Amino acid sequence: MTLTLEATEAPPRPAPFGRTLTAFTLTAILVSGQLYVVIPLLHDMATGWAASPGGLTWLVTAFGIGYGAGFLLFGPLSDCYGRRRLLMIGLPLAALTTAMVALSPSPEVAFGLRAAQGVAVAMFPPAGMAYLAERIEPRRRVVAIAAVTGAFLASAVVLQVAAQLLVDVIGWRGLFLLSAAGFVAATLGVRAVMLPDLPRESAGSLLSAYRPVPRLLFDRVLSLRYLATIMLMAGFVAVYTGLQIYGVASPDELLALRAAGLPSIVLVPLVMPWLARIPTTTRVVAFLTVGGLALATVGLTGTAVLVGLLALYVAAITGGLPSMNESISAGAGHARGTALALFSFALAVGGSAGPQLAAAFGGFTPLMYGLAVGMAAAALAVLLSALPSTGRR
Repeated sequence: MTLTLEATEAPPRPAPFGRTLTAFTLTAILVSGQLYVVIPLLHDMATGWAASPGGLTWLVTAFGIGYGAGFLLFGPLSDCYGRRRLLMIGLPLAALTTAMVALSPSPEVAFGLRAAQGVAVAMFPPAGMAYLAERIEPRRRVVAIAAVTGAFLASAVVLQVAAQLLVDVIGWRGLFLLSAAGFVAATLGVRAVMLPDLPRESAGSLLSAYRPVPRLLFDRVLSLRYLATIMLMAGFVAVYTGLQIYGVASPDELLALRAAGLPSIVLVPLVMPWLARIPTTTRVVAFLTVGGLALATVGLTGTAVLVGLLALYVAAITGGLPSMNESISAGAGHARGTALALFSFALAVGGSAGPQLAAAFGGFTPLMYGLAVGMAAAALAVLLSALPSTGRR
């Protein structure tokens, strides 16, 4: 999941670019990937607990709920207490809660632990991305933020592929223990590369940091874009969940389908500097339309050309998310940081709703048609948000 904050004044000492980017990119993959890692494990977990794979989609949803709540909580807190301080609390907690998921004796316990895990790992995106915006030298800042944003998206593919390859070797519990070890390594790596927190001016009481939230949520323009963001992310997660629970392909074919989106995730950010010349609203609507058409075509053609269509769909998501981020940032005024925290919250809401959306349709083809309609509705919401000519793009 992604969060980009506007840069503040250049710090007197910039962070080391290569080491910082490596540590933050790998941590971003691990953090965001915890939402998706369960999807390939549903059948194994269901077998171990004598439960239905459809019912266990709540393991994804529970994590997404905690993840979204964490964004709202920790975005303002990182402003008050410092990025490094928050991450040195959050990453060890992520390691602990992830290990506890591996010890879950039942689905019900796992649901609660997944929610706690989501809250813990949610400390990284707002604090980490704000750190990059503050401490990376300006000429390299766009590259750093684009790379870490791409890592959040790539995690959907990387962690699912890794889970599918390793589950037969170490089991689903072993995968969570391996992720916990990854968070321990991330703690050490991030601590080694981060500079001390910058001095911060007092901004009043702790609660004052949250005061802009209601105004932004009920702003007509921003609320429509948040709704479109929820639909965009819900569709993304629902597609991959549908591939797993509806038996669309064999295990080897599923591996190829999951990996199909990775080239798009790598290549699309490279052309974004040229696409940035297109007005933001036009760009968002175009990406949503392309994604909807790709899903509708999947419903019409079945699985024969699914790899190519999924690559096209993922390309639309990869371009649509940063464009939506930009459109929300442009319409937020001085409350840009909080508005982008709400954008990440909308992504988490969509991610948690996606598995339930996939299970509700009862089949892969109806799901594709339904998601295509949802993408069209999201594009319409963005168009409606741009109707008043108030200087927002």
